[in-house]
Amino acid sequence: MPDLPDVLGPYDGETLVGKSVRVGATQIEFWDAGVIAVEPDQPGDKDVIFSCAVHGDETAPIEIVRDMLTDILAGKLQVTHRTLFLIANPAAIVNGTRFIDVNMNRLFSGAHKQGNTPEHRRAAKLEQYVTRFYQQQRRYHYDLHTAIRDSAHEKFAVYPFTHGGPYKMEQLTYLAECGVDTILLNQAPTTTFSYYSVREHQADAFTVELGKVRPFGENDMSRFADADAMFRKLISTTEIDLPAFDSNRHHVYDVSRSIDRTAEDFRLNFADDVANFTEFELGHLLAVDGENEYTVEQPGERIIFPNAKVALGQRALLTVVPMPVENLKLV
Repeated sequence: MPDLPDVLGPYDGETLVGKSVRVGATQIEFWDAGVIAVEPDQPGDKDVIFSCAVHGDETAPIEIVRDMLTDILAGKLQVTHRTLFLIANPAAIVNGTRFIDVNMNRLFSGAHKQGNTPEHRRAAKLEQYVTRFYQQQRRYHYDLHTAIRDSAHEKFAVYPFTHGGPYKMEQLTYLAECGVDTILLNQAPTTTFSYYSVREHQADAFTVELGKVRPFGENDMSRFADADAMFRKLISTTEIDLPAFDSNRHHVYDVSRSIDRTAEDFRLNFADDVANFTEFELGHLLAVDGENEYTVEQPGERIIFPNAKVALGQRALLTVVPMPVENLKLV
């Protein structure tokens, strides 16, 4: 397992916290370990946040962010818009684990106040850094992840709850250009990092799943080439020239149910290698939670984010159903 400086490259927060570096017409400030703000002298009208390592073992997004920062520091990537890079859980990266004490992606929108673990404290700080950073009216946040298991749709994004607001065709098209052709609609408030930016800062924000979890050195970075190119375009060009919205480019799923683990005796009734978005027949037993059984309730219902090992009271499984793009409220 690489040491922290190897993982985070030339911006090791332990040595650079509170310092700044000037590269051409850009100021780069190290607010905290893994918190790097990039400020052009004459910024455009967008504020962009890329976060990664909310789960420390999701290595591909860490490498994408590392490579962008390396090129910015070397003067190879010229930044036009204010950009904040957040490497959320450095301790978990070093530990090679999803988290140290608790799942950080359940600790935002104030949920960090319910505990005092390092992850609780870090989530509180990350919220403060996001608030400190946002200035422009056009705000973006892409929280980059990889999934525990394979997915029938390799790359997908969770569109946080909009509270009745419309879904944006421009953002759907941008994600499609990144190679993310599948959208999962979240229909309720959550404690994820992306929802925090949507609700508190009115940002266009997404949880972006780019593939499957793999150790450092085992990621095929060519599979992320489209996303990497579009992330770089977003922060380096005044305005991206996107193609017209085409509903045929997108697969959309709506959350049907959230199944929580409430009993010690909890099990999923399918193999560990069953992929996200797998469809089961009507009536198929999906999970057993103590004395409660959960079966497929409607045609087309599929599973996503199954994890039988979550803590009691946490979500162990979502089920989703396809939704026609034409049914979305779009602007």
